[in-house]
Amino acid sequence: MIVITTPTGQIGRQVLADVLDGAGTEPVRVIVRDPARLPEQVRRRVEAVEGSHGEATVLDRAFKDADAVFWLVPPDDEAASIEQAYAGFARPAVAAFERHGVRRVVGVSALGRGTDVADRAGHVTATLAMDDLIAGSGVAYRALTMPSFMDNLLWQAASIKNGGTFFEPIDADRELPSVATRDIAAAAARLLLDQTWNGVAEQPVLGPEDLSYNDMARIISEVLETPVRYQQIPFETFTANLTGRGMSQAVAQAMTDMMAAKNAGLDNAAIRTPLTSTPTSFRQWCQDTLKPAVQAQ
Repeated sequence: MIVITTPTGQIGRQVLADVLDGAGTEPVRVIVRDPARLPEQVRRRVEAVEGSHGEATVLDRAFKDADAVFWLVPPDDEAASIEQAYAGFARPAVAAFERHGVRRVVGVSALGRGTDVADRAGHVTATLAMDDLIAGSGVAYRALTMPSFMDNLLWQAASIKNGGTFFEPIDADRELPSVATRDIAAAAARLLLDQTWNGVAEQPVLGPEDLSYNDMARIISEVLETPVRYQQIPFETFTANLTGRGMSQAVAQAMTDMMAAKNAGLDNAAIRTPLTSTPTSFRQWCQDTLKPAVQAQ
């Protein structure tokens, strides 16, 4: 039995699709707040446990006879602390892994362990602490460690279309890896379907290239066939923008701390190899995903 959390989310729905494509006769169960959000063809092929995967009673139903679990913490923009949003949310699951004898867990994590900014990197620091909590449960664990997602740019599709600009606090010429969520999902699905691995390890998922935001602006301009530029904003403005959209001060500051750590090289320590690289280039992602999103604005 494979159990998938966040099956209607940006990454989880793609993991679910990839797992169903390769699962054969192995049963698949999902934890979902609203089963009606699952496509009808998916509902016919999975067992749905309704509720939150932060609740022990839901987890007891979901993890019964489970062999492998895809673990992803949903965003909580109103959390009082970033630690509570990650390790706090995961504690009932860690207890349930042990209680039900779950053998393998694949989690969405972040790059940065071992760097000199990992202890002050907001969401990344909290994610790594959650990884340690899961690894300490005795399960075999693969933490998929990621840079920023290409798909995060979709939040700025309207700004790209209407103003020809996208914004971040990162230095314009800082070259960083980024990854498409579809490649994260493919990596997770491969591990969920593979019953041969054990132990605890990180697996970086890096994308095929490092690009600066100026590089990205050039590629976006070429794909959209219209000028698009990158505008660096102060970190204080970045924080204010997040709280202005309803994010708690704690979560907004953690997001800002993470971006500051990335600007200081957090994502640059991992080595790109055939195992850690993924196929979707930023240009290909722009053609397949960003361009339709911008045109739909």
